[in-house]
Amino acid sequence: MRFFAVGFRTDVLRGEEMTKGESTRQRIIEQAAPLFNQRGFEGCSMKDVLEATGLEKGGVYRHFASKEELAAEVFRYSWTRAANLRREGLDEVDGAVEKLRYLVRRFADTTGPIAGGCPLMNTAIEADDGNTLLRGLVHAGIKDWKKRLCAIVEDGIAAGEIGREVEPRWVANSIIAALEGALMISRMEGNRTAVRDAAATLESMLNGIAVG
Repeated sequence: MRFFAVGFRTDVLRGEEMTKGESTRQRIIEQAAPLFNQRGFEGCSMKDVLEATGLEKGGVYRHFASKEELAAEVFRYSWTRAANLRREGLDEVDGAVEKLRYLVRRFADTTGPIAGGCPLMNTAIEADDGNTLLRGLVHAGIKDWKKRLCAIVEDGIAAGEIGREVEPRWVANSIIAALEGALMISRMEGNRTAVRDAAATLESMLNGIAVG
């Protein structure tokens, strides 16, 4: 299976490997993550961050030049954690269609690691209002997700598991749109019903692209 880099960290530095400054910076990001994810860029103030971290203003600005820079690092951290959680165990799954099924089930059954829901969807909605930095990061995140899904489909076609007439982009877009849209409905309704319904629909789609 192929992998693609888009500038997001795929690991989190261990505390013992960090300098004191790096450790403080990482702690600020971790403690600010649920604030930005739940309240959004506009709804989360630097005062909120100071209260959550217990730091003085200078203690935060020593590590981040602006609120926008902090929000960008928070998104990178939040999206990396969410994406890694959804892919956990994927390497042990055999077969392209089974990998796609596994990813759909993981999305449906796994609660996000950052309070407030999916950071990709949350940031995408707000970044559409004109924050070009966050919008670019969201676009990179979606692009990476699509490439990973397309790579699985392409591997499945090459192995004869998926029909050659299947367009990888169509499969990737269908999975992402269905799951993210259903997650939005589930958040509004306060339950996971819409996400499970979307997963069932995608299961039927995956059965349809599988050979035999």
